[in-house]
Amino acid sequence: MTTLHIAEEVRDALAGNRPVVALESTILSHGLPAPRNREVGVRLETVVRAAGAVPATIAVLDGVPHVGLTDQQLDRVCSDDLLKLSKRDLGAAYALGRSGATTVASTAALAHAAGVRVFATGGLGGVHRGASETWDVSADLDVIARTPVLIVCSGVKSILDMGATLEVLETLSVPVVGYQVDRFPAFYRRESEFEVPWRVDDPKQAAAVFANGDSGMLLANPIPHAFEMDAELHDRLLAEGLELLRTRNVHGKDVTPVLLEHFHTASGGVSLDANEELVVNNAQLAAEVAVELAR
Repeated sequence: MTTLHIAEEVRDALAGNRPVVALESTILSHGLPAPRNREVGVRLETVVRAAGAVPATIAVLDGVPHVGLTDQQLDRVCSDDLLKLSKRDLGAAYALGRSGATTVASTAALAHAAGVRVFATGGLGGVHRGASETWDVSADLDVIARTPVLIVCSGVKSILDMGATLEVLETLSVPVVGYQVDRFPAFYRRESEFEVPWRVDDPKQAAAVFANGDSGMLLANPIPHAFEMDAELHDRLLAEGLELLRTRNVHGKDVTPVLLEHFHTASGGVSLDANEELVVNNAQLAAEVAVELAR
């Protein structure tokens, strides 16, 4: 069996019951262009530290799962052509000595295996539009239900079927909690038409909800007001992106990278700023919740 490599700083923090926040690597390798991805990777870890927690960026390098990366390893994640690894891909990557960036599902699984209870990401995967015919549903949803990790995210991307995603989360008994909001965030937009079942207004409340549950939990944290994308621009980019997927016949795990690339190029950089700020905001909140959990 492949041995999980936990960075010394992360291992020491876990042993001392000090707060740790897991960070995924897919957003760096597949979600943001170079060199901005490297800058964001450093910024995320810096924000987590400033809030009193230890960052643990997760990736698989040469067949070895790493929880916590060195500067050189972070360079690899941001510059090499890495695979995109969901939870189902981990065994093959280990056995074949491959390197890959971890998605929400695989990051949550590896964080839990290491003993990390809080994880910050950008947006959750979910039910894709037309899933009644394609059965295209992200593995993120099932993994959250079976993995007791609190995930801070800005809802799900509007390219997905948000209503169906929330229905699946309900079926899987995953607590969906809004952070200082009553409506579920829509990634680039602060609100969707869908209400959240529960609301908390500070990190202590969020930590208490998670501590009293027995499954994964979704803490939905909206993008900061100053970086919310204009509704008209968002709707135009979404319509164009969905048409792009149709004409190129893009499906499965390739959908999100193609859509993000369209948003980034067609928005004149607006979506890049939004993407960076929302995930940084999530990392800070995750660290604050992790501090409360450690108490």
